Amino acid sequence: MSSQHDTRVLIYIHTHTYDVAGISRSISDAPPAHYVVRVELFSLLANNSIEKYVSEKFEAGGYKWKLVLHPSGNKGKNIKDHISLYLALDEASLPHPAWEIYVNFRLFLLDQNTDNFLVVQDATGKERRFYKMKAEWGFDKFITLKEFNDASKGYLVDDTCAFGAEVYVCKERSRSKGESIVMVKDSFTYKHVWEINNFSKLDLEFYDSKTFNAGNYEWKIKLYPKGNGPGFGSHLSLYLALSNPSTLSPVSKIYAQITLRILDQKQAKHHFGKANYWFSSSNHERGASRLIPLSYFTSQYQGFLVKDSCLVEAEVQILGVVEALS
Repeated sequence: MSSQHDTRVLIYIHTHTYDVAGISRSISDAPPAHYVVRVELFSLLANNSIEKYVSEKFEAGGYKWKLVLHPSGNKGKNIKDHISLYLALDEASLPHPAWEIYVNFRLFLLDQNTDNFLVVQDATGKERRFYKMKAEWGFDKFITLKEFNDASKGYLVDDTCAFGAEVYVCKERSRSKGESIVMVKDSFTYKHVWEINNFSKLDLEFYDSKTFNAGNYEWKIKLYPKGNGPGFGSHLSLYLALSNPSTLSPVSKIYAQITLRILDQKQAKHHFGKANYWFSSSNHERGASRLIPLSYFTSQYQGFLVKDSCLVEAEVQILGVVEALS
């Protein structure tokens, strides 16, 4: 807060102050330092079904702000018979999502009879914390409509009024690190089919499919022809793996529903496993170590291995994502 602003606050002329439900109301002859919204034909706001008016951006304390006016009360909070007035932070002015700002602010209403201002603020002088998830503070019951419309008060003259704001940033900081969980509604299912030839000649521990994209992440199917872990020597093991897990941050996780199939090339009686898994940089390969017995898979009476070739398929549906807040 600059010394100039501090001095100006000290010369306020307060004719009276009173508290209602934690709200301090006083009278000042000094106009708001940062922004004024003048409204002509105020009654037409409600008559034209304008339940909320948001001002243009204004700058104070290095950030951009808006005034939010509900001329007939904030319907979302079931406020009636009052004007609701709020100060809102323009989130785009934050350096990053984890940034928070502690603010003292005052909201104003011009008394046109005396050229003074009604000043409304928190009675305790408590700083309000503005950040991405709580970017608006103010007063549900800024003033009653009865008092506002009373001609002797001077707030509404010839259907014209003026509201204002002063905003003083007390401190700024980056919040503690954390994570954000975003679940995905109506997510898309991605499919990838991989043809494997000369299966009987596969002599490596595992083989990877070509990389494919699903939900903005790169994946690959991983096949262990002689089995892996509990399935070694008895089953074919099949997994879905992140192609580049090192690109994820330590906090990042992906929650996905995956289906792994061995396609039946004769009768379309496919063999599959389906499950939901969390994928991360440290846990990037999930699937089935015992997807199908090797004896069943290689049987000439089944259609899984035809002319020493097989088809495997992966379905991926991203259900949620966890990312770092900062």
